[in-house]
Amino acid sequence: MPFVLAILAALAPAFAKLSEGWFELVPCELCLWQRAPYWVAVPLFLAAGFLPRRRGLFLVLGGLACLVSAAIGGFHAGVEWGWWPSPLPGCAAPTAQGMSVEDLMRSLAPTPTKPCDAATFLIPGLPVSMAAMNAIYGAVVALLGFGAARRR
Repeated sequence: MPFVLAILAALAPAFAKLSEGWFELVPCELCLWQRAPYWVAVPLFLAAGFLPRRRGLFLVLGGLACLVSAAIGGFHAGVEWGWWPSPLPGCAAPTAQGMSVEDLMRSLAPTPTKPCDAATFLIPGLPVSMAAMNAIYGAVVALLGFGAARRR
């Protein structure tokens, strides 16, 4: 089970990165934040597979890392739905109020970004954004990790 969990944890950020190329999606700053906890979870789940004496601990820690990503995804979904603003400065759309064109051009990010409140819907007709899907997916992987630790 730890190796399956490691694969599941790696699939989420890998799919997000691939969707940038396949679907030409541009991630926002919160989208990028959601990926990092999975890369923490992968070695923790692998350690659970290779270190049977500490398997339960590593499964719980890997599950917590996935839960962090799920929490960021849930927070991001709340930003998309307008429940609260994002505290990250990179999440706001640039405005030109009181700026010259030259100042505005200098303030733009070197790579394209999108505002965090602009939801990305991957499946047409399904009103669940990628952030909300990540919240669900991260929670499921976390619960699987916790369940595997408990069975131990």
